[in-house]
Amino acid sequence: MCNNGCKDEEGKNHKDKSQNHKDKSQNHKDKSQNHKDKSHKTTKTKAKTTKTKAKTTKTKAKTTKTKTTKSSRTKTICISHKEDCDGISSAALIRQAFGGDAILVDYPGQMDALRQVITDEKLKSLYICDLGLSKKTQDEFIELCTTLRKNKVSVTYIDHHDIDPNVIKALEKIKVKVIHDINECASVQVYSAFKSKLSDHASFIATCAAITDYMEDRPIGAKLLQIYDRQFALISATTLTYNIVGHQKDPDYLLYLVEELADSKFPHEIPNTFEFAQIQVEKLSQMIAKVKAGLKTMKNLGYMEILDAGASGAVNFVLGLSGKEVGVAYKERVDHGIYAVSVRGSKSLKTHLGKIVNVLATDLGGSGGGHDKACGAVIPKPKIKAFIKELNKKLN
Repeated sequence: MCNNGCKDEEGKNHKDKSQNHKDKSQNHKDKSQNHKDKSHKTTKTKAKTTKTKAKTTKTKAKTTKTKTTKSSRTKTICISHKEDCDGISSAALIRQAFGGDAILVDYPGQMDALRQVITDEKLKSLYICDLGLSKKTQDEFIELCTTLRKNKVSVTYIDHHDIDPNVIKALEKIKVKVIHDINECASVQVYSAFKSKLSDHASFIATCAAITDYMEDRPIGAKLLQIYDRQFALISATTLTYNIVGHQKDPDYLLYLVEELADSKFPHEIPNTFEFAQIQVEKLSQMIAKVKAGLKTMKNLGYMEILDAGASGAVNFVLGLSGKEVGVAYKERVDHGIYAVSVRGSKSLKTHLGKIVNVLATDLGGSGGGHDKACGAVIPKPKIKAFIKELNKKLN
């Protein structure tokens, strides 16, 4: 039989059990709360991750925009004639005025160079200097310039060779800037057009070009020559010409000349130019005897195939020693299966050689043209004799 103490113990045990039950309930609530807290934290973390991803996406978008800006058009290129002082000087003046790179070519390489630059996605401005157009090349030239303009490339064409007026109209229609005057050499026109961007020394470079293109008696050319001592200008122009002609197979040297002239160097300040000119003079002096021995004549012209020198260097000897009003010198370009032809006329010649040669060369599957008393052509090898005979007939 239990006493009151036993009842008290039972009551106490009952209270303890109730308390334990409450504690367990509280623990369960705490665990539930912890689970809720964890869930809430996880949700926040996911939200943060999503925001981070969004930021990353924005950053990538910004990066993409930056890359697009970097690949925009910024490049300037000048395609110019590599065979004489006028072409090299034009490239030098363009470089001084606008910077950029030069591509130096002969007439057969003109269209190849244009096709090459048309694929350059960074090209912004293109200058084409001292490279005349013929009936064979003019249509493709317009097509390529049209493509360049559609690509938002600014194109400036500077030349002094005879050109079809319809070609000029077509180029101006597509907003090609055409600077063309047959009365001044290309370098003088470059100098006149961009004088404000050029150094004072640039006038001397243009003067040398005018001398070597026999255009120092033209209105602007004559004024430029008056600035300098005539003999100083003559020897500088001649030295420059001999270095250009003698390095036709050394494109790196020709580009070096462009850079030096663009840096306002006189020809005598460029290392070894006078020494090299002396070597060329010796070669030309030997050419006189060879021309005397190999020269042939027709009624209206003298002609000769050149085997061991450039045709342009020998053609004046052919003209002078033949006693005719026209001299023709031609040299085989084995790699192209053509003859490179140089034609010169005496001061008394009334016929415009450039116009005749342009039509005749095109009819024979080649190309050509130039000035009234100095021009050139590219003639397929099998047609060279026909070219000389037809030229002789047209000079009657």
